[in-house]
Amino acid sequence: MKYTQLGRTGLKVSRLVLGTMNFGPQTDETDSHAIMDAALDAGINFFDTANVYGWGENKGRTESIIGTWFAKGGGRRDKVVLATKVYGNMGADGPAWPNHDKLSAVNIRRAVDASLKRLQTDYIDVYQFHHIDRDTPFEEIWQAIDVLVQQGKILYVGSSNFPGYKIAQANEIAARRGGTIGLVSEQCLYNLAERRAEMEVIPAAQEYGLGVIPWSPLHGGLLGGVLKKEIEGKRRASGRAADALADPATRAQIQSYEDLLDKHGIEPGEAALAWLLTRPGVTGPIVGPRTAEQLASAVRASELELSAELLTGLDEIFPGPGPSPEAFAW
Repeated sequence: MKYTQLGRTGLKVSRLVLGTMNFGPQTDETDSHAIMDAALDAGINFFDTANVYGWGENKGRTESIIGTWFAKGGGRRDKVVLATKVYGNMGADGPAWPNHDKLSAVNIRRAVDASLKRLQTDYIDVYQFHHIDRDTPFEEIWQAIDVLVQQGKILYVGSSNFPGYKIAQANEIAARRGGTIGLVSEQCLYNLAERRAEMEVIPAAQEYGLGVIPWSPLHGGLLGGVLKKEIEGKRRASGRAADALADPATRAQIQSYEDLLDKHGIEPGEAALAWLLTRPGVTGPIVGPRTAEQLASAVRASELELSAELLTGLDEIFPGPGPSPEAFAW
């Protein structure tokens, strides 16, 4: 496994990030623990979760599964760079009780203590804002974060789903306040089929020294050999992939993609991950395996070297927006 610095920090993280969103809803605790053990064995040290994972009445379940894994000992916690998130309503589905969601100082304080309890740890390496909060000024947010850093409860702060201008705003206010490092990472939707992040988000992240952590690297399965799996009767597309394939032009595009990779003898899902690892500013994509075999496939992808010919072919099938600001300015 290869490692890199997380943005402008001295923190070393693996170039694959273990996503845990399936732990609980789709993967039971025993299998989740086995996947985390296998991830460590493969050299993956960067684990990502969120307080809301588990969803519905089981919000927090994923963090609890990670916590029971940490409690097994064996140096598990010390080997892991742990990232979790704050923003969502942790109560029953429906409108949140006032001050029980988003990024107010009171909710940040409440949420971090609850996450620490579920995770059975006394600190979080990277505490991430899951979404922007249009109602809370960054001065208040950074004040709350400063207290948590001083208490040793969190070490670094990242963002998720932030537009470029919010990354700039957050870090400019952090710099004016002094004493805080500001955002060090941005977790965004980015893959071959969805490259809009190249227009503003990734340039902002690079300018301010944030590591980019792409989520949904296979675009909901669309880039994982979905058409071949349909033909073989292994799995039918669902969710984002099914919606996309309803468009004949997209289906033809995905067919061209799978044909290209078949020509090069590379599995589509592994190529999609390997492509992200070639992109400027990318720390590592989040992989969310439901099984040990899916994890093994992701590890193989991290070792792939894509030829210049293949990279050119991928760009022809999935052209990006082009350099910023030219892509949107003229």
